[in-house]
Amino acid sequence: MAAEPTTAATKLIQYLNEAYGKEKELETALKAHISMTSRDAYKKRLQAHLKETQQQAKGLERRIKQLGGKAEAVDLPGPDIAGEAATAVVAAAKKGASLAKGPLHMVRGTGEAEKLLKNAKTELWNEFEEIGNYLSIEELATAIGDKDTAKLAKEFRKQEERMAGFLQKLIPQLTKAVAKEEIPAAERNGGGSTARRRTTSSRSRSTSASSRSSGTRASSSRSGGGTASRASSSRSSSSGGTAKRATTSRAKSSGGSSRAKSTGGSSRASSSRSSSSSSRSSSGGSSRSSSSSRSRAKKS
Repeated sequence: MAAEPTTAATKLIQYLNEAYGKEKELETALKAHISMTSRDAYKKRLQAHLKETQQQAKGLERRIKQLGGKAEAVDLPGPDIAGEAATAVVAAAKKGASLAKGPLHMVRGTGEAEKLLKNAKTELWNEFEEIGNYLSIEELATAIGDKDTAKLAKEFRKQEERMAGFLQKLIPQLTKAVAKEEIPAAERNGGGSTARRRTTSSRSRSTSASSRSSGTRASSSRSGGGTASRASSSRSSSSGGTAKRATTSRAKSSGGSSRAKSTGGSSRASSSRSSSSSSRSSSGGSSRSSSSSRSRAKKS
């Protein structure tokens, strides 16, 4: 009777079975993709990777048996009867799912180019999942000192990385093929962007013309307002000037009258002084004449 696997070996068998189940699933998917592929270089790479996938599954199965486990596409490995029953049920379910994926992939996409593109994206997703599986197996095997399993996982990981690199270069090419197959030439190579730029440019010119028109109307309004202001100012100045000139004239007239009155007063004062002087002169003359008469009378 075989010895029971250790706790470390049991965990490693679990991870190896996860990778094994993925490889068996991809065998069916790759066969379906190969039958759909019309590109020679792509088909040859898929055929080569199918062989790698089959060899990986065999290598994983051998290593699982060496560790005391059973290679099945299940997350619950173990030698007991319950474990084997669970393994059989889950393996059958996974096999049915993988078989169903092939026909489904045959009807995906709107054209041949898009079918190939969708297949390539699915394959790339699967490759990265496998890379993750082998990375974890490699690290776990290293942690428990299982150099053989670590070496096997590293070898398989590098194979998956090479396939992923091929797909990463292929996907842009397939995407361009979809664009060429399904999008009109007028809308490719920036055609749609050019049309949008022309529309935007037309709107910009229209907006600019409207702005200039609004600016012209605003300038005209300001010009009209300035003319009205200048006219008001002219009228105000004219009215003010006229009022000032009328006031000045009245002031001058009043001044003249005042001067005339003053002159009249001065004339009357002069006349009074002249009359007074004449009176005094006449009075003086009369007095002198009387004195002369009295003097002559005495002498006689």
